[in-house]
Amino acid sequence: MAILKSEGVSPTERLLAGLCDDTFLRLWSYPNPCRDDGKELCDLLVVFQNDVLIFFDRENRRFDQDPEDVNLAWRRWRKEVIDKQVSTAHGAERYIRSGRSIYLDPQKKQSFPFPIDPDQVRCHKIVVAHGAKEACKRASSANVSGSLAISYEETGERFDHPFFVQIDRNHPVHILDTENLEIALTELDTIYDFTAYLDAKLGAIKRHALSYCGEEDVIAHYFLNFDEKRNRHIISTLDAFDTVHIGEGQWFDFERSELYARRKAANQTSYFWDRLLQITSDNALRGLLSGNSKPFQGKSALHFMAMEPRFSRRGLSDFMLKSIRNFPETDDPVVRNVSLMPSFYEGMVYVFLQLKASDDLRSSKNYREVRSGMLEIACGAAKLRMPTIKRVIGIATDAPKFAGQTNSEDLLLMEFEDWNAERRAYYEKANEELRFFQNPQMQASKHTISEFPRPIASPRVRAKLGRNERCVCGSGLKYKKCCGR
Repeated sequence: MAILKSEGVSPTERLLAGLCDDTFLRLWSYPNPCRDDGKELCDLLVVFQNDVLIFFDRENRRFDQDPEDVNLAWRRWRKEVIDKQVSTAHGAERYIRSGRSIYLDPQKKQSFPFPIDPDQVRCHKIVVAHGAKEACKRASSANVSGSLAISYEETGERFDHPFFVQIDRNHPVHILDTENLEIALTELDTIYDFTAYLDAKLGAIKRHALSYCGEEDVIAHYFLNFDEKRNRHIISTLDAFDTVHIGEGQWFDFERSELYARRKAANQTSYFWDRLLQITSDNALRGLLSGNSKPFQGKSALHFMAMEPRFSRRGLSDFMLKSIRNFPETDDPVVRNVSLMPSFYEGMVYVFLQLKASDDLRSSKNYREVRSGMLEIACGAAKLRMPTIKRVIGIATDAPKFAGQTNSEDLLLMEFEDWNAERRAYYEKANEELRFFQNPQMQASKHTISEFPRPIASPRVRAKLGRNERCVCGSGLKYKKCCGR
């Protein structure tokens, strides 16, 4: 059954919907959902596992006229665009936690497609405020951007200064604006990366009274602040300070750095993974998926593929594209190539199967059944080869080198909670002819992927660098611990 989604009502809502479709993928992002009384719950709702992102988008053009009394205009703008939406966001969270029904339309013809467990849900409330960017930039020559300054602190007397927003740190709501909305949703553009950032920010708000000059500066600070012991980015410090302030201009400098440029360049191939997910998501929304996949119930290959963070998608895409380029050039009518790829998540791997088949086989009615059957055997063979894995995601496609203008994909989820001697024997027997992962000439390679790739010094530079000299890449590390490793 097809699912009809709203595209957003206002221009800013449509912008938000488009960005969220790209970041969280179309399958998990829904504009203008409604309550059981037919009234709008929020402007956009994202549900992925237990994470629920509740977006409110508001625009007020009060500052377009350059008002004489900026303080009065600010108070009225803030009340309409920030204060009311913060209050409504709290109400939306209460509604979701109550377990009441959510619909995709005011007529309540389509229920929200994903179940939400009120006892397990983690709500992230986000208000997107438009209309003050230029006025904010005009307010001070020291302003690097037109972002709102934000402070999370205990409730009390309001410091009512234009373009400075105070939020109760005990009931935090994230405030984005025209300046940093696209930065947030294009730099943190997977569900993992975005929610990891929000979690890091909430952790900082819990530890300190946190303030900053613009959300984009917090994002830059987050990227550059990596805790090696915990293997994650953090915001502020883990030390016990009462107040932490992140200064203005950190994003301005970061965006112009070589470090940022290397990350953006390295990430380009990772969107190959996103395109594969979007194609399948669109088919799921249109009701065109075949097989027994249940993408709206969590247990699907698509769901687990969408869990991968951006840097992991980079490694997976690089590996798949390399496998596609290296597919053997041959005139044989049927040729297969299978690759095994690790996930970011322990105990999960991917099997990538390419199949070159004759035109007669590809046009036959049972071709997809044959290919998906081969994929299942390959996934079972991966378990035989690596007994400790708990989950395999299979991806099968016609070998792109020979597929022409059209292609198709099969996705398969195989889990092993019920793995026993009988299942093992079944796949051992099924794999006797195909012999997936049994070739003694198989080659294994190990790659390390980092958020910010380091440049590799040229042989001439390496010859001149001593092992204890600072590396030329700008990391600040000694050469032997950086590019010289």
